[in-house]
Amino acid sequence: MKHRIVVLGAGYAGAIAAGRLARRLHRDDVEITLVNGDAEFVERIRLHQLASGQDLRRRPLRDLFAGTGVRLRQARVTSVDADRRTVGLTGEHGAETLGYDTLVYALGSTSADPGVPGAAAHAHTVAGKQDALRLRARLGELAPGAAVLVVGGGLTGIEAATEIAEARPDLKVAIAARGEVGGRLSGKARRHLRGVFGRLGIAVHEGADVTRVGADGVVTAAGGGIPAEVTVWTAGFGVHPIAAAGTLEVSDTGRIVVDATMRSVSHPDVYAVGDAALAEGPGGKPLRMACATATPMAWRAADALAARLTGRTVPEGTIGYSVQCISLGRRDGMLQKVTHDDRPTPTVITGRTGARIKEFICSGAAWSVSHPTLLMPARRRRIAPGAAARAREARPATP
Repeated sequence: MKHRIVVLGAGYAGAIAAGRLARRLHRDDVEITLVNGDAEFVERIRLHQLASGQDLRRRPLRDLFAGTGVRLRQARVTSVDADRRTVGLTGEHGAETLGYDTLVYALGSTSADPGVPGAAAHAHTVAGKQDALRLRARLGELAPGAAVLVVGGGLTGIEAATEIAEARPDLKVAIAARGEVGGRLSGKARRHLRGVFGRLGIAVHEGADVTRVGADGVVTAAGGGIPAEVTVWTAGFGVHPIAAAGTLEVSDTGRIVVDATMRSVSHPDVYAVGDAALAEGPGGKPLRMACATATPMAWRAADALAARLTGRTVPEGTIGYSVQCISLGRRDGMLQKVTHDDRPTPTVITGRTGARIKEFICSGAAWSVSHPTLLMPARRRRIAPGAAARAREARPATP
């Protein structure tokens, strides 16, 4: 019988992992099934563009994986039983159960519940395709002079605020953060960011701890208010509760705890990649949720799984960082050089050059998904006798 590999989620991490496994393992020995709720690959790192009114290129998954041997299932994941090695799905034929020998969990993240009164009812997000489309429709209803407030001073908030302000210069766009906007960037990068905010007319509210969201704006802990016809919440992401509902070992935030090969520390036949996984980076710090993390995690998981199944050496080493890329509208951007453990350095590329590099990286990430089996030479190995059973029985070490 073929070894059944089921990959849950076709975002950057899941799609790349499925394609890399198809390139590593012989089709006569494995059956790779990729499960996703949407029929298309969604470029999540461009959702702020979609929300601001831009149209993104459609990328049907069936076209991307044609000829790879990867089977596609469009369905929503409802449960994972890691002890019985089954996944609950809801698709066009209703509820069903899918069995696996090895699971690659890549369901990604969504907007975290901020616990702020009114946020769920009145704030928009850009965490998913439908979220971005709802925000796009709401922005399209706004008359000139209307106020838009982005809550959150991280990279998602910065990209959303600048994209909306550039696309709709007739709106009054503001950004609010509990701390400093772009506080994790270097001094040079923050100075450039201030200049971009000034050029685009974006008002900045720092030290603004939002305690309530209403239909007409927000209230802060200091007792003041920031008016807004539309509030966009970008402060924090969370993961789907599916993993935490079962017996997999998860962190206090629901992320699956994995070792250096992206294998679950509690169930050796489960691998987790992308935002849904908690893996240690340089210095023992958790890797952050980002596309820059998802891709190398997918490479590591696919290579480790293929090595274990074919009886070859399992790759070792720690995943780290080199840069942070930030778009500031379509005509400006920043490439922030960082250390291996993700600390900013003084080296920053800004302006149009930064925008071109950011676009190149975004396009490259989509290309890697669009050509899932072309990033490496074809080395499809046969599964070694008994290797699958040994891989299931070996208990991974806790990191």
